[in-house]
Amino acid sequence: MDDAQDRIPPVEVEKEEQQVIVHVGGEMDIDQAPLLADALRNLITQSDCPPEVVLDLTELAFCDSSGLNALLQARLTAIEHGRRISLHAPNQQVTKLLEITGTRQLFPITGTHEDQAE
Repeated sequence: MDDAQDRIPPVEVEKEEQQVIVHVGGEMDIDQAPLLADALRNLITQSDCPPEVVLDLTELAFCDSSGLNALLQARLTAIEHGRRISLHAPNQQVTKLLEITGTRQLFPITGTHEDQAE
C-alpha cells in the first residue's frame, strides 16, 4: 500500500548547545509510535544529547494512546538521563488527549498551535 509510506511521520532533529528540537509530523498511531519511541530513546541516551529535548508537534496531525505512550516513555528515559522533555505547539486533539488522560501536567508546553482553541 502506498498510504503506509505516506503515513510515516517525518521526524527531524536540530541539535543546539542547550537543547535539541525534534520535529514530529504526520500521524502518531499504533503503527508509527514505536518508530518515534525508538528514535527518542536513541537520541536521549546519547552522551552528547543536550539537557533539554523539545518535541515540536506543530506538524503532528493526530496522536492516539500509542503515541502518548511513546511520549511518556521518552519522558521517563529523559528523567533517567538527567534531561527534560517539553512539548511545543501541540494541536487541540493532542492537548485534549493529554488532558483526558491526566498527563498534561507531566509535560511543559510552549507555544500554541494555530488550530488550538483557547
